[in-house]
Amino acid sequence: MKKVWIFLSSMRFAIILLGVLAAACAAGSFITQGQSLEWYASVYSKRTAALIVALRLDDVYHSWWFLLMALFLCGNLLACSVVRLPRVLRLTRSAADPEALLAGPATVTREGVADPEALFLAMRMPKPKRAQVSGREALVSAQNRAGYWGAWICHLGILLLILGFGLGQMTHREWVAYGVPGRTCQVGDTDYLLTIDDFRVDLRADDTVEQYTADITVRSTLTGEARSARISVNAPAELFGYKYYQNSTGWAARVTVEKDGETLQDEVLCAGEYLRVTDLPDLAVYFNAFYPDYVLLEGRGPATASGSLNNPGYLYSLYYQENLVGMNALLAGEEIKVDGYVIRFSEPRNYTVIQVKRDRFAPLALAGGLVTTLGLLLALYVQPRAVWAVRDDAGKWTVSGLSPKGGVLFAERFAEAAGDVEKQTT
Repeated sequence: MKKVWIFLSSMRFAIILLGVLAAACAAGSFITQGQSLEWYASVYSKRTAALIVALRLDDVYHSWWFLLMALFLCGNLLACSVVRLPRVLRLTRSAADPEALLAGPATVTREGVADPEALFLAMRMPKPKRAQVSGREALVSAQNRAGYWGAWICHLGILLLILGFGLGQMTHREWVAYGVPGRTCQVGDTDYLLTIDDFRVDLRADDTVEQYTADITVRSTLTGEARSARISVNAPAELFGYKYYQNSTGWAARVTVEKDGETLQDEVLCAGEYLRVTDLPDLAVYFNAFYPDYVLLEGRGPATASGSLNNPGYLYSLYYQENLVGMNALLAGEEIKVDGYVIRFSEPRNYTVIQVKRDRFAPLALAGGLVTTLGLLLALYVQPRAVWAVRDDAGKWTVSGLSPKGGVLFAERFAEAAGDVEKQTT
């Protein structure tokens, strides 16, 4: 059992796990995720498709074996932290313990120093403390002991990061809501209704988009409480524990259905939606796309010459009893006539697409990232150092220094400071 524990808490096991997880992430990047068996069979072969589905390579990040590897990695990091904690505590304490310093190794030693306190000052060490070690007078100064904790804190941060990301992936919820100002829609299967109060597209002088901004109101169907916020690209809002992101935009239009001069339906339709005629349910019109400045390019089909509403064109498809019976583009003033019904498209406008997310473990992942960064800073930039001086029976001082990280530079600095002190005392 001891050998098993040593292996499970070893760096070798961690490297193996990281290699497996890296290979899994590579597979998840190369293999399109979330498709059906038929789709994979059409892209690869039936045998390869069956293998992809059997190994859960179609949903790598939620597969049982990926989660198991991540769990083992968390256990390894936790075991490493537990095993190394006593050593880190011992190093931290011994760095300022005179007896431990005198009994341990030194990076550099200088004998016959006349004024050790001047050397401490030249090394920019804290004021030394006096002590008695084996009947001899000693001076001890230590600094940057937090540097011993860098690797340990970094391991802890990575553990929190993996836990936050993994638990977030398993429990996160995500929906999409879209529409024009005034539209209210249900946020997925939650108890909240989202109303789009306003939507604005800000343009630069050259007519390129500078920002999308939406004003929204979210209301709880259970309590009736409502909260409002303004969201834009890279500036989401959090309401009732859910985050709302301004994701993208598209075009919508007003669609009216008339018969015998009477308006039967008047709705706003977003591109990608369809309208079914209420008096004749077998008849439906689908809004394929909108072209602000419609042009018909030979060999390429419909396109837009610019982003300005110079020549609005509405591409539609007409269905009867679920069968496609017509497809064309309507320009301003044109209309669809079928079986006595008149269908018109008008008043083009932008609609907004809002992404709604809930990840309860995002703060844990964020904390893990911050802790990891702190650990790296301590490990890379904070160098523990200790300098001590011991006086022998003849009254001579021997000064030693220890720097586990950057020992060569420390030794050079020590020699330079000792030389400067000797020049001053002679």
